[in-house]
Amino acid sequence: MTSKSASGLKNVGVRWVQKVSSAPAFARVAPHVIPALDRAVHRVTRGKVLLSAQLLPGIVLTATGARSGVPRRTPLACMPEEGGRSWLLIGSNFGRTDHPAWTANLLAHPDAVISWKGEDILVTARLLQGEERAAAWRELLRFWPPYATYQARVEREIRVFRISRR
Repeated sequence: MTSKSASGLKNVGVRWVQKVSSAPAFARVAPHVIPALDRAVHRVTRGKVLLSAQLLPGIVLTATGARSGVPRRTPLACMPEEGGRSWLLIGSNFGRTDHPAWTANLLAHPDAVISWKGEDILVTARLLQGEERAAAWRELLRFWPPYATYQARVEREIRVFRISRR
């Protein structure tokens, strides 16, 4: 298989996953299955592999619980920026009505740790608002178009965070 045909095959696969991930049924099932699988694979591979990162770049966020004060580990898709100096995190919650818990954790405790390609990195999170959020949202939609479907499904504005190395 040539690299051109392999690339075309990968593009077809990505488009198929984008279509599936936009379906309401996916939003009901995925939050219960994907994070659990990601955590297990991440643990077994000592932080080197996330299943979901085979399609989208991913991190494992360790943030302090907003109410509990206990560290919470959450596998998340992300959009890397500046060659790995910062990342955008999207609180889409698969297009479900509520904000995901990890977003409340970052609002309460913005200093966190991410596992990125097997490396633990100290980061600080900042909720994007106004034009800065709008510009990031446009980039995110180019990066992963299903985010538009998730936003259309909910009344809340999906939270977007920029996390940067400390």
